[in-house]
Amino acid sequence: MTKIYSADLRERVIKAVLSGLSARSVARVFSISESSAIKWMQQFRCDGRMAPSAMRGHRRAVLEPHRAFLLKLIEQQDDITLEEVRTILRERGVEVCVTTIWSFYDRCGISLKKKPVRGRAGSARRGRGTSGLEGKAKAA
Repeated sequence: MTKIYSADLRERVIKAVLSGLSARSVARVFSISESSAIKWMQQFRCDGRMAPSAMRGHRRAVLEPHRAFLLKLIEQQDDITLEEVRTILRERGVEVCVTTIWSFYDRCGISLKKKPVRGRAGSARRGRGTSGLEGKAKAA
């Protein structure tokens, strides 16, 4: 995570640049990155604010209020696809992407991977092959 600088340092850097020094030279003097000094000056010139922006953190889980419904859905139909879950949620008025649904189930420890035990039909090419042609020479 990035280092949080004090508001005092931020103000001193901005005042030094306003006094005529370059943002890069001020960054070296105060031992901060050049990009920080430049960005602080851009913000100050844009809206006149010396204070840092509000810290952004982890977003809340959008599907948490629907947790019981989503878990019950998987119990009822264990081979449902994420796109089908998305359609059901859309009908309930919840608009999310497939990745959000996958993340929710992943946090719950549920995998929606298809399992070979379910006996899915294979490709028509697979199998024993044509038994009538074995051992015969190919015609030209």
